[in-house]
Parts: sequence; C-alpha cells; structure tokens
Amino acid sequence: MKQFMQKLGDKIRTFMYGRYGFDELSMFLSVFALVLAFASSFFPPISFLALITLFFSIYRTYSRKLEKRRRERDAYLNFVGKIKRGFSLRRDMWRDRKTHRYYKCPVCKAHLRVPKGKGEITITCPVCHNKFDKKT
Repeated sequence: MKQFMQKLGDKIRTFMYGRYGFDELSMFLSVFALVLAFASSFFPPISFLALITLFFSIYRTYSRKLEKRRRERDAYLNFVGKIKRGFSLRRDMWRDRKTHRYYKCPVCKAHLRVPKGKGEITITCPVCHNKFDKKT
C-alpha cells in the first residue's frame, strides 16, 4: 500500500509540474462557489454562477499560464490588502480615540497619527515631507 501511495504521489507531482497550483485566489473562488451552491438551494438561478466560479478556480489551478495567474493573484491580493488596511486603520483609530488624532496629509493622502491636547501644531508628513498646521 505504501508503494502504491508513493507512486500515486509521484504521478500527481509529475502531472502538476509546470502548472500554477492552488493559491489564495483559487481558495477564495472555491469557498465562494460553495457559498453560492448553498445559496442556490434558496434561489436556484445562482447555481449556474456557482458552477462557473468553481470551474474557473479549477482552471486556474491546472493552468500553465503562470505569469497570467500571478498577475491575477497580485491584483486580488492588492484589492484584499486595501480592504484589510482600511479595517486596520479604523480599528487603530477607535483604539487610540482618547489619546491621538488622525489626519490625512493634504498632498499624498497618507494617514498621520498625532497626540491629542497639544494645541496648534505643525505636522510634517513622513512620506512626502509636506508641512501643515492642525489643532489637536
């Protein structure tokens, strides 16, 4: 049995050589397809969308167009990263609401944290080195 499993593993590795494989976007698409499949029990027309999503996830996994799949993954990670950073910023703003104020740099739109209760201060943006005055 052990020999059979080793041979099967070797065959799978040989088959997958040069293929993209399973990544974060494929995982998301697979889970999304399962959610849509569950939702299709309440609204049947969604089942077609679930099937297309699942097939696209499988296609990505076995694809040999590595560069295209990497670009898709990078676009997905950038999109998810922006969402995560937004929630992280809101969490930090809530956590620091009693001791700090958050301002946006008028030039580069970077979020800057300054201590409360210092009166009128000049804030220097660490990203673009723009200086602006604000009351804390």
